[in-house]
Amino acid sequence: MRHLKIAAQADRRGGAEHRRRLLDGLTGRVLEVGAGQGRNFRYDPDTVDEVVAVEPDDTLRAVAEQKAASAPVRVTVVAGEAAQLPGHDGEFDAVVASLVLCSVDDPAGDLAQMARVLRPGGELRFYEHVRSPHRWAALLEDAITPLWRRAAGGCHPNRDTEATIRAAGYTITDIDRFGFSPTALAPNTRHVLGTARKP
Repeated sequence: MRHLKIAAQADRRGGAEHRRRLLDGLTGRVLEVGAGQGRNFRYDPDTVDEVVAVEPDDTLRAVAEQKAASAPVRVTVVAGEAAQLPGHDGEFDAVVASLVLCSVDDPAGDLAQMARVLRPGGELRFYEHVRSPHRWAALLEDAITPLWRRAAGGCHPNRDTEATIRAAGYTITDIDRFGFSPTALAPNTRHVLGTARKP
């Protein structure tokens, strides 16, 4: 499958290190939103007690279930969407959103759901590609978004996810902003990787 090959290429070009940094230092019970193929599982540290991984796509979820079997920590893969996350209020110590907030229908509403399942003081770990800080590049992203969204599973290349996280009431405590080209033919685009605290 083409998207599986693209993800593997992105990891070889630096995405694997981004995933490692994203998950470094996590503890307790973790909810991963939009787990996709389960490419994060191998990097969950042994300080994590359990990962509940939510993935709506049947094909991706089947791949994630295979990866969960060899993960270094206990991983349970479940069907579900960011708009209605499993779990009771305050059940998780951390929520991980990795390359998912670009494609959900309602990022603000989904961030509220993530806050609901987080314990007081819990962490949101995020790794996303976001709108360019350069005016002309951002305008180009705006122009291609309607077509790109249809061709790339709902992905919006022009979202200012950092601003959306702040507007949802989270306090960003750590953030790295950098350019990254996930494949040889893809342009170098702005990415953010960081930690925020529950509002």
